[in-house]
Amino acid sequence: MASAQNNGATQYAIDVEGLNKSFGDKHVVRDLSLKVRGGEIFGFLGPNGSGKTTSIRMLCGLLRPDSGRGTCLGHDVVRETSAIKREVGYMTQGFSLWEDLTIRENLEFVARMYGMRDRAAAVSGAIDKLGLAARADQLAGALSGGWKQRLSLAACMLHRPRLLLLDEPTAGVDPKARRDFWDEIHGLAAAGITVLVSTHYMDEAERCHRLAYLSYGRLLAAGTAAEVVEAQALSGYAVTGSGLFEYARGLRGQPGVDQVTAFGNVLHVTGRDAGTLAATAARMQREDGEHRWESIRPGLEDVFIGLMSGSEDNFA
Repeated sequence: MASAQNNGATQYAIDVEGLNKSFGDKHVVRDLSLKVRGGEIFGFLGPNGSGKTTSIRMLCGLLRPDSGRGTCLGHDVVRETSAIKREVGYMTQGFSLWEDLTIRENLEFVARMYGMRDRAAAVSGAIDKLGLAARADQLAGALSGGWKQRLSLAACMLHRPRLLLLDEPTAGVDPKARRDFWDEIHGLAAAGITVLVSTHYMDEAERCHRLAYLSYGRLLAAGTAAEVVEAQALSGYAVTGSGLFEYARGLRGQPGVDQVTAFGNVLHVTGRDAGTLAATAARMQREDGEHRWESIRPGLEDVFIGLMSGSEDNFA
């Protein structure tokens, strides 16, 4: 994860302030301010409907913000959207290429749309780089999710963008394909390409250099994974024993308990008042000898759940 820190980049690839976007009476993005360094993998977290996709589309020039200012790759996000689009690769959440074309035909068509002069070389290079050679003549519609994902990445890299915007790129993809995909992303970042990615997977979030948490249009937290966890100042316990489902019901509402979440055969009990939560843990253990309470350091998923539960749905 040191690539973003060691590539010598001092300029911000993205530097925006106070971006807003509404659709009708729904304020989807509220006063978004964000700085992303060149060569950095920056993760966008947040529940469905939190404004992640709208934010990404404003940053890459596909949507005009209602207000706010800033730059993407040195271009004004309001006035120079055409220039931004030429230097950005955007991978949408769903597969958006042509299923009745082969891998090679898809890439050739995309290269023509970009008006590339060296189309044949660019297509062959993308096929080789992403390990698509053995399937180059296979119809895209017959590919598995992981291979479609590779094809999509190859397509958005054809014109050699300086910034990649990836909107939940690994949704529905198996764990090995997700890991392979992230190895590719880290390789691109090491080469100086900036990557902005939205995800719901905590293991993916932890592979980003820095994170931002959006909830219903508002930026609630930003920083490295460790900084985001530290800033929430959560105290936590892992609770094991029998009948955890019923036991969890009795824990909710206890002093100092903000969240009770099941993780397999363990309950994570978290709260921001460490002293009160510790007293509750001690009392519960005295009163019930069937369950063991062990102090833990809350992780990113605990923070994610806590931030989600404390947010107000602006579409409600």
